[in-house]
Amino acid sequence: METGEDTIKSTVERMAQAGNQAFKDSVEKTLSALSEVNTLSKGNVEAVVESLTAATKGAETVGAQALAFSKKNWDEAVAAAKTLSGAKSVQEVIELQSKYAKSAMEAYVAEVNQMTETLSSSFKDTFKPINTRVTAAVEKFQSYR
Repeated sequence: METGEDTIKSTVERMAQAGNQAFKDSVEKTLSALSEVNTLSKGNVEAVVESLTAATKGAETVGAQALAFSKKNWDEAVAAAKTLSGAKSVQEVIELQSKYAKSAMEAYVAEVNQMTETLSSSFKDTFKPINTRVTAAVEKFQSYR
């Protein structure tokens, strides 16, 4: 037969066990959440590094293109100057100058188009890892609803 003292003791033990279990569950949830946040943070840092790497590569590509274009443009200008110096008449100078101006403008437009494509591709490559992380974060937060 259970006495009042035994009933109280039994009730206190059940409450203590329930409290301990609730505390244990809370600690496990907190540790799990911290682990998840740590994993997300690591992924974010990796995405930033990947993004910076892509940006650096894009800048190097653009720099190399600009340098190559400048060198080619300079060489063509020197060649045009040599050709102009050998002209026999004013009419020939005008024709040679017009021809050079037209080809220089076409080369410039082509270079601008190529540079635009390179920059566009570089921007896409630069922001792709970050966009992926943002999408993952949004999906994660939506899963908590």
